[in-house]
Order: sequence, then structure tokens, then C-alpha cells
Amino acid sequence: MKLYYFESLNARKACAVARYLGSPVKLVRVDLGKGEHKAPGYLAINPNGKVPALVDGDTRLWEANAIMAYLARAAGSDLWPRDDDRQIELTRWLSWDAWHFTRHGATLVFQHVIRPRFLGAEPDAKAVEEATGFFKQFAAVLNGHLRGRRYVLGDTLSIADFALAATLPQADQARIPVKGFAEIERWHDRLSELPAWREPFPKAAAATA
Repeated sequence: MKLYYFESLNARKACAVARYLGSPVKLVRVDLGKGEHKAPGYLAINPNGKVPALVDGDTRLWEANAIMAYLARAAGSDLWPRDDDRQIELTRWLSWDAWHFTRHGATLVFQHVIRPRFLGAEPDAKAVEEATGFFKQFAAVLNGHLRGRRYVLGDTLSIADFALAATLPQADQARIPVKGFAEIERWHDRLSELPAWREPFPKAAAATA
């Protein structure tokens, strides 16, 4: 298997799960700065021109959440639950995360990290204000849900945890207002105990990013 990545939020999820599971994947870095994601060869794998993407024989798979599920199922791991009801619950949180939690956290990453570093532009104050407000609104939902639970689905780690935590390693740098949401902080501290989450990317590549 080959897992194509760059040091980005969504690729982080897939790479972290691959490392956590010890998946037999070859990590292939796609240099977005050089436009490698727009090359015909890569577009044949992921026509969206984004990372991550996975190639396993004849299978071409894109979207980080699907890749995490694929890797977990291939490994026979409970990161992808076998129980139908838990799969539905997992799907609910993945959908909620994409539309609400990580959506607004990612906006703050873009405004406070990507725009200044790569575009040479100041953050858009209106976009920051809006994303901050929405993040706090939905963080309160997650914070309440995590009360009394070790992980999103209860006592068992799942790909939902990797998905929902995607922006949190950059919380300080991106000014994501996670402080004060004690249950989220506790949950992410526990996730950060995993070497796969702390360092999901190959060190040599990460050092040059």
C-alpha cells in the first residue's frame, strides 16, 4: 500500500492511524508547494488534487475518514467498530466533525497559520470572529459529550477520535479557543500520549515542511 500525504490536517489523521496500527504502507510525500498534487499522475489517483490518498492494489481511495476506516478494517482493529450500532454512531460523529467542529477549527488554522506563512496575508478579522464563535458553540457540544467518557465512543479509541482532534495540535498557534473546555483538553491530552498522534509524519519530511 502507498499512502500519499503532506503535513496537513487531513493527512495527519490518515498517517496517525497508519502509524498507530503499524499498517504496511509506504508513505509518499506530495509536495503541495511544488504543485505535485496537480500532476497528471497524482490526479489519476485523486482527481480532487488533495491529500491524503491511498493506493492498495487496484484500489484508489481518497478522503481521510474513508482511508482511516479502510486501514482499520484491513487490520481487524476496533478503531473501526464491528457492531452496526457503533458504526452508525461513529458515522454521526464523523459527519458532525466535518460540518461543525473541525470545519471551524480548520478556518482558524487557515487564517492564523496558512495565510501569514504561505500567502503573506494578515488574517481576515471577520472570518476569524465567525469561526471562533462557531468553534466555541460546537466545542461545548463535544465537551459535554466527553464528560464521563475516555474517548468519543466511550472507553474504546476509534477513528472518530483521530478525526475530531485534527486541528488541536495547532490550537495555540491557530488561536483555537479550546482553553476552558476541560473535557476536550483531558481527552486530547490522552490522545497525545500516543506516539502515532504526536508524530504522525516521517521525521525527515516533517523537518523540511
